[in-house]
Amino acid sequence: MRRSPLTLLASALLLASAAASAQAPAAADRPFDTVEMARFDEPWAMTFLPDGRLLVTEKAGRLWVQDVASGKRTRIAHVPEVVHAGQGGFGDVVLHPQFAQNGWVYLSYAEAGEGNTSGAAVARARLDLEANELDDLQVIWRQVPKVAGNGHYGHRLAFGSDGLLWITSSERQKFDPAQDMDSNLGKIVRLRDDGSVPEGNPFAGQGKVSEQVWSLGHRNMLGIAFDADGRLWVHEMGPKGGDELNLIEKGANYGYPIVSNGDHYDGKPIPDHDTQPQYRAPVVTWTPVISPAGFVIYSGDRYPGWKGSGLIGGLSSQSLVRVAFDGDRAREAERFDMGTRIREVEQGPDGTVWLLEDGGKGAQGRLYRLDPRKR
Repeated sequence: MRRSPLTLLASALLLASAAASAQAPAAADRPFDTVEMARFDEPWAMTFLPDGRLLVTEKAGRLWVQDVASGKRTRIAHVPEVVHAGQGGFGDVVLHPQFAQNGWVYLSYAEAGEGNTSGAAVARARLDLEANELDDLQVIWRQVPKVAGNGHYGHRLAFGSDGLLWITSSERQKFDPAQDMDSNLGKIVRLRDDGSVPEGNPFAGQGKVSEQVWSLGHRNMLGIAFDADGRLWVHEMGPKGGDELNLIEKGANYGYPIVSNGDHYDGKPIPDHDTQPQYRAPVVTWTPVISPAGFVIYSGDRYPGWKGSGLIGGLSSQSLVRVAFDGDRAREAERFDMGTRIREVEQGPDGTVWLLEDGGKGAQGRLYRLDPRKR
């Protein structure tokens, strides 16, 4: 039975109050100090190079190498042309698992189409750190179809331990494509490192686009990470309420837009997951929303109690959210009020956590290092 609006409001206010009192430690009680290290123009993603420097993308179409020790910054040439509008622009950047041997980096971005349309694309290129440029750029994947509008690209990237590439392909605010197997919108995609389709994908034989798909029924996925046991976790923004953390399973349908723990922005209700159990329900939901962006499952030892936790940036919640895992279960363990929109979370080579401020809606786009406090 659907809950009444008054019941939902009362529950949301109670949850918000509990979260504010129990999950947002005062700055003096945090296990870290926040140190500003650099500033960027609308940064979106970052990843560490083997030598400890950072690759940082800016939405307008710039790729930088940031030396966090000296503060020196170098712009990388020959990046792909991007559509910089709305949520579109330069997106994620990750290294090939054998980067030290082959030099491949993988980039996602919004790409122009015909008739004022656009779609996410993923390219790989060889990073020449002596010439400060990308060489041999190859587009290996595209969203199908390209559509009008500039929202919900997703295009977060991750490599699994088997060397396969995983892509979050959001539904571009078009709703129904998330359930359409002739489209790869609203899906999680699994590919080889050259963009070809590996054996074992659940919809093999159903057509070229379907063969890419690992799971479907997703909305706007802005964080993807594997835990130490190889489980794949992805968070996504709900509509009006109902942000999600999902455990991703082969061939599963997560229900959007047929079910959701939130409602449409125009007030039209969406049935909850528990009304249609054939769709996979999220492991964690957030109402009020946190607007999750960026995600790492922490493997270091620098912060007591954090090892194995998920760290999620919050945009509207202006927070860093720590999620505790127990096998295939999860819960929010802590929430740190950062006072600004957090777009990206990354773990450095020494186990230090780094954050990127969103750089939109009045934020400055700062790079932060979280220095563990001595106890």
